[in-house]
Amino acid sequence: MLNSDTLSIIAGSLVLSVLHALIPNHWLPVLAISRKENWTLKQTTSVTFISGLSHALSTVIIGLIIGLLGVKLAGNIEDFTHILAPVILISLGIFYIYQHYRHKHFHVHLEVKTVSKQKIIVTLAIAMFFSPCFEIEAYFLLAGTHGLTQVFLLALFYTVVTVTGMVVWVRLAFKGLLSLNWHALEHNAGIITGVTLVITGLISFIFH
Repeated sequence: MLNSDTLSIIAGSLVLSVLHALIPNHWLPVLAISRKENWTLKQTTSVTFISGLSHALSTVIIGLIIGLLGVKLAGNIEDFTHILAPVILISLGIFYIYQHYRHKHFHVHLEVKTVSKQKIIVTLAIAMFFSPCFEIEAYFLLAGTHGLTQVFLLALFYTVVTVTGMVVWVRLAFKGLLSLNWHALEHNAGIITGVTLVITGLISFIFH
């Protein structure tokens, strides 16, 4: 049976994974280029998948390193799991809430003139690789305090949710089925992220 601490990690990482899959900065550039280049839905989906996978890969690489740090710290510092890890989550949450008005997430600015599809894909993939989601990394640290297995499960979970979310939203937007207020969502992403981190930290601290 999963304990409350593990459930809080899963729930918090799910919220952030879904949130970042929703944020248009992650998939809107692909859609804009797709329309300009007259790509089919299948082509647009495949490019979104490649871009999303590249984005998730860099996040997971950093996450695994941080997760390994969490494993080592949990094995050598008794208070780390009980106190320091939740405090780090809460502190990061407060930071994101404080910074949300000035928060600038990754934007892809790509002018498409007479560029081949292959070059466009490579450019998008590289740009997305160098824009990891640092917000999720705190969960890798906390997962590390529960063992390496949770770190790898979190990495798999984040990758699947993020890439799937990006593909689904691009396909819906391509078909004209989306009518959400993306500006409001993007503007409030920092607040949602911060609150999620704080709640997860509090649950981890209280119910550990």
